[in-house]
Amino acid sequence: MKLIFTFFICLLTFTRNHSQVSYQRIANAEKEPGNWLTYSGNYAATRFTPLQDIHTDNVQKLAPIWIYQLRNPLAFETTPLVVDNIMYISEPPSTVTALDAATGRKIWSYVPVIPKDVKFLGFGPVNRGVALLDNNVYIGTLDAHLICLDAISGTLKWNVLVGDNKLGYAITCAPIAIDGKIIIGISGGEAGIRGFLDAYNAKTGKREWRLHTIPGSGEPGNETWEGDSWKTGGAPTWVPGSFDKELNLLYWGIGNPGPDWNGDHRKGENLYSCSVLAINPTTGKMVWYFQFTPHDTHDWDANQIPVLIDMKINGVLRKTLASANRNGFYYVLDRKTGEFIAGNAYAKQTWAKGLDSKGKPILIEGKEPTEKGNLVYPSLQGATNWFSPSYSKTSGLFYVSVREMGSLYFKKDTDYKPGQFFLGGGEQLLPGDNAYGAVKALDPATGIIKWEFKLQSPPWSGLLSTAGGLVFGGSTEGNFYALDAVTGKSKWQFQTGGQIIANPMSFTVNGRQRIAIAAGNNLMVFGLMQ
Repeated sequence: MKLIFTFFICLLTFTRNHSQVSYQRIANAEKEPGNWLTYSGNYAATRFTPLQDIHTDNVQKLAPIWIYQLRNPLAFETTPLVVDNIMYISEPPSTVTALDAATGRKIWSYVPVIPKDVKFLGFGPVNRGVALLDNNVYIGTLDAHLICLDAISGTLKWNVLVGDNKLGYAITCAPIAIDGKIIIGISGGEAGIRGFLDAYNAKTGKREWRLHTIPGSGEPGNETWEGDSWKTGGAPTWVPGSFDKELNLLYWGIGNPGPDWNGDHRKGENLYSCSVLAINPTTGKMVWYFQFTPHDTHDWDANQIPVLIDMKINGVLRKTLASANRNGFYYVLDRKTGEFIAGNAYAKQTWAKGLDSKGKPILIEGKEPTEKGNLVYPSLQGATNWFSPSYSKTSGLFYVSVREMGSLYFKKDTDYKPGQFFLGGGEQLLPGDNAYGAVKALDPATGIIKWEFKLQSPPWSGLLSTAGGLVFGGSTEGNFYALDAVTGKSKWQFQTGGQIIANPMSFTVNGRQRIAIAAGNNLMVFGLMQ
């Protein structure tokens, strides 16, 4: 009886405190830094918080406030969303849970029915987060459905099929909510899918548009695929994008072509794989594209989140898009036109001499995968991967988690079979490889490295920068740490006891700043000791 009473008191408080998350609130997220309303904190995807209660002088007093534990041992990659003291998280593989942000107490959970034979080829049964809009919560599921829930009660409002999981389509991506639409990407590139990006009506679940990331027969760019290879060419959309509300342009990174390591039967540049697309979110039409790695044979997805920065280039203020790419190069583009502005290697890479004036790689011969194996840097996991970078308005620096490692790349023949791996080879890590990780601070206009903080092993954690002059990140060994945003010096660390493969975020409870990170099978929330 006591448990039931406690539940209803919690639900009553939740209902009283809950307010709608309108599109205007998300579009102006910087005006309410105590909340975290969308995956990257804001549409520009800077993953920067204006909160500064926790700063370089007091971060040593940071300690756990509460811990929420999962009921299963699956990889935990969520970025929590917080609105008005209520936190929403995704639990693997596709559960949505609402928590009291002050205490970590569970308010409700929605657990979708996932088929026992669900396919997830080339990735784990994970989910990276939810979207909020008005009174609803949205999540994509491992079996490729998009679900809308009531934010107060967790009851189902609608459930739509996005892709055929039997063919390898799945969803691990957090949705993005934009002015009445829910934008969702798809996973499954290693199964030979034909990638796409979808927009759904937020109220009804009706699909409003679909943009295929591989052009079909007769469409511009289809000639960059040999024969019918475009039909099984991959190019998935498995990490969220960013959005410029003034230009009304959505930016989304596109995955690698398939088969991954054997490009013999898909000759050409394979558009629009390994690219970033600028999309009109009203119509779903592509406005421009920029391809980072033409005819990729090293599994270097370009799914890294595009970060939108207004900055001076040669003394002129420009609207730019910055991307630390999986291929080892950092790029600056004009986000109105897609024009290449600057680029620079930020990690060890041995496949290109550099970038030409258009931003295309100047290839080094003999770096393709072979039957015997060919050593190339970076590894297929990339110089970075899906985890988020951060840009600080306070320091003016771009921060990225870097994986310094190479691989032996192998090629073999393969035939497409629906719903099975379509890889054409693989990779082997070097015996005794001296791989390591790092957080690197880059000049956002050039990509030149300003400082580097080394980690024991290549990381899987994203970063958060703060107005308090800090950069938060995590290690595979379980250390959650804070660095000085200007110097890169270590300021604080905490051993969480679990591998960190998630992105940190920040919010407030009763005006007090909190920092949250998923670590191991726990969600940990930190605050200053009083």
